[in-house]
Amino acid sequence: MTMVDGQGPIPDARVLISGNRIQEVSTGNISPLPETDTVIYANDAIVLPGLVNAHVHSPMTIFRGMSDDLPLKTWLFDHIFPAEAKYMNPDSVFWGSLLGCLEMIASGTTTFVDGYFFAEDIIKATDKAGMRALVAQGVIDFPAPGVPEPEKNLDVASSFLERWINFSDLIMPGIFCHSPVTCSANTLRKAYEISDRFSLPLQIHLSETKEEVAEIEKMTGLRPVFFLDSLGLLNSKLIAVHVIYLNEDEIECLAKKDVKIAHCPESSMKLGSGIAEVARMLEKGLVVGIGTDGCASNNNLDLFGEMDATAKLAKVAGRDPTLLNAAKVLNMATVAGAKVIGLDNEIGTIEAWKKADIIIVDTNTPHMTPMYNPYSQLVYSATGGDVRDVIIDGKIVYRDRQFTIVDSDEVMEKVNSIGWRIFKERGNYI
Repeated sequence: MTMVDGQGPIPDARVLISGNRIQEVSTGNISPLPETDTVIYANDAIVLPGLVNAHVHSPMTIFRGMSDDLPLKTWLFDHIFPAEAKYMNPDSVFWGSLLGCLEMIASGTTTFVDGYFFAEDIIKATDKAGMRALVAQGVIDFPAPGVPEPEKNLDVASSFLERWINFSDLIMPGIFCHSPVTCSANTLRKAYEISDRFSLPLQIHLSETKEEVAEIEKMTGLRPVFFLDSLGLLNSKLIAVHVIYLNEDEIECLAKKDVKIAHCPESSMKLGSGIAEVARMLEKGLVVGIGTDGCASNNNLDLFGEMDATAKLAKVAGRDPTLLNAAKVLNMATVAGAKVIGLDNEIGTIEAWKKADIIIVDTNTPHMTPMYNPYSQLVYSATGGDVRDVIIDGKIVYRDRQFTIVDSDEVMEKVNSIGWRIFKERGNYI
């Protein structure tokens, strides 16, 4: 499954990788294998591009299952913000992020878009795991982990970009503004200016709840999209996350400005936030990737589950079973995800000279049998647990469901230790 536009599934295919790039994709009367270090036989399997998680807060694996079943504002301000202030530090962010990386690798994600605090420790974890990512320093006009003085939030973000801009070919730094409600107009404008100076994407939660939209309208007299437009933030390097409560004019404005969208259906369902009009956005030409959000508002980082939810929610919202077919949704998790972070010339498809980010999905299981349509099978039947092998930048990081670079037992032991300490102090989280 190359995901190249206009190219369907290729049976009995062979993919040759040299260094960190794909050298050749061939089928039919294939010549003998050249001399090679490693051969992976993908019998009874689907080979496809690595998935791109367009929005995640990887350190929040630390809070998986904490304060569930609450409204977003209560969950965020009464539970998550206080927990972050007390328990998030460089050590917990590193181990939580590394656990998130392992969870994503094991479920087929090879690239992710992150935004959180202590972002340098997320980068260290990402580098250790061998993943590709856009890792952004969080900016918010409140005291935050690592930034106790809000007036210094942009100084911290700017220094972060300067330090990590040339760290790795796999990892790109960035800035993540929490939302137009928690960041002032001045903060938003300056965050954009800093990002633009480095030619890097800027991320922001946008129009996630009705309450947020009403609050921004009350403060500014404008709906959220037009408020950001008035600040000069709307452009091809802005990644807007959630965007659930948009009117038609806002969708058209985002499309005209080529803003990239990250859709997080399971998180939005769990928080009762609403359903984004993804089919309408795609119809207007917007690039929409799929994200999991963090484990505190989703509980897992499995993009296969997100694809299933994306397709079905669109059909329910539009009361039309033809909306967002499986092929379109798989495109959102691969090709569109790569476009969200401007890497579509390097990843997102399997074709010669692109980076070798490839996953192999086992189909020799009861729930993947029989096989009529591999697109449908991947979106509606597969789970992250069906991923058998993962290659990132030409390196095998997951082989026969075993990690090859990181000791997963050590990581889980560390995170369990952190979680046990939190549990003993907080007890019942609800």
